[in-house]
Amino acid sequence: MSAPDRLAVLASGAMPIDLRSDTVTRPSPEMREAMARAEVGDDVYGEDPTVRRLEDRVAEIVGKPAAMFVSSGTMGNQIALLCHTRRGDEVVIGEGAHCAFNESGAAAAWSGVQPIVAGAGGLFGAAELEAVIKPPYDYHPRTSVVAIENTHNRAGGRVFPEEDVLAIAALARARGLALHLDGARIWNAAAARGKSVAELAAPFDTASVCFSKGLGAPVGSALCGSTELIRAARRFRKMLGGGMRQVGILAAGALFALEHNRARIPDDHMAARTIAASARRVPGAVVPEPETNIVQIDTPGVPAERLVSAAARRGVLVGASAPYRVRAVTHLDVRPDDVRPAANALADSIREVLA
Repeated sequence: MSAPDRLAVLASGAMPIDLRSDTVTRPSPEMREAMARAEVGDDVYGEDPTVRRLEDRVAEIVGKPAAMFVSSGTMGNQIALLCHTRRGDEVVIGEGAHCAFNESGAAAAWSGVQPIVAGAGGLFGAAELEAVIKPPYDYHPRTSVVAIENTHNRAGGRVFPEEDVLAIAALARARGLALHLDGARIWNAAAARGKSVAELAAPFDTASVCFSKGLGAPVGSALCGSTELIRAARRFRKMLGGGMRQVGILAAGALFALEHNRARIPDDHMAARTIAASARRVPGAVVPEPETNIVQIDTPGVPAERLVSAAARRGVLVGASAPYRVRAVTHLDVRPDDVRPAANALADSIREVLA
């Protein structure tokens, strides 16, 4: 949405229903209180007690021996690639993976690696992985790591099938490849499948998880893995400028989110289904059933920005994710009594632009 459109919504005096992303949430009064009371120390020296509590807790939840607090999911993913690769290596990803599509070319800039896409639509299987692994010839890049995004953002919040993950993991082990999980929305995947996060993360050497999306913290992610790997990761974090000092104030928000906001994630999935069902009733709109909290709305032949602007005039903020595709993301700041008005406004906007 353009800046004038956003300003017009705000100038109307009505608080918009913001479905652009699940990153737009604001900390609750209770979370702010926890942050204000946080016990802090210098985390570069390993002396911030709140950070240590967060790292211990998230490592326990993800089922890994150790964890490291980082400022963003991008930093977590890129440090994992630095740990698993050498310059000139190749990283196997799904189509549209965040670590290649939304991280400013960081993999090329910092690790000196290139991505190779397996499958189509974001997800892939063991046969598709096998097809892109390079033979160990001097003139090939060395395939060194497989990165799986779960849920997959650009695929519409799809959950990576567990049977495919296990088959990919078995092949990767046989071929000597590391496995990294981009689990920014692993909380949504776990809720959708009725599995624990630890079960979904078990096949992976490293896993990055995000606190500022479905869990609603203002900032922060964690990289989880073995004690030895996380020890090496701390040096890369410092190298990338991610060494933070009295950061327990932020860690307290993430810790609060972990303990209080996971259980309500299915509410976001239900809200997404309501919005999708309403949009699907408009003739001409193509709206897949959402698996989690991301609704994709295709308007064939009609630029997505037209729908973004039409929805903004009705007090609903959504984002263009492709030339003819709009994305609506539900989250904890979308109240139960916001869902039906948002769904109706969005449907009316689709009807307008497709007329």
